[in-house]
Amino acid sequence: MSNVTNGVDGLLGSSTADLLKQKQKLDTKGGEAFAEHLKGAINEMNDLQVKKEEAVADLATGEVKDLHQAALAIGKAETNMKLMLEIRNKALSAYKELGRTQL
Repeated sequence: MSNVTNGVDGLLGSSTADLLKQKQKLDTKGGEAFAEHLKGAINEMNDLQVKKEEAVADLATGEVKDLHQAALAIGKAETNMKLMLEIRNKALSAYKELGRTQL
């Protein structure tokens, strides 16, 4: 899993102090860190989509070993795709807003 997933999964059991330390690490890296996190998130989304496709193929052929794990893989991929689409929509909206800004 990528650093993005580990960071998100780590939020569940983290204290405020831990979250502030993580934020400070991210703040010091600058724009390159954002690009790296974005690449990691896209790669993770691709991996989840591949796992989902494998789970769907297993379901279709009757070769599914664990129905619960297949359902989880499909659910994770769907949720991750929705999140990435929302991030894309927000980024496009921000870009368009910058284009409308008069200098």
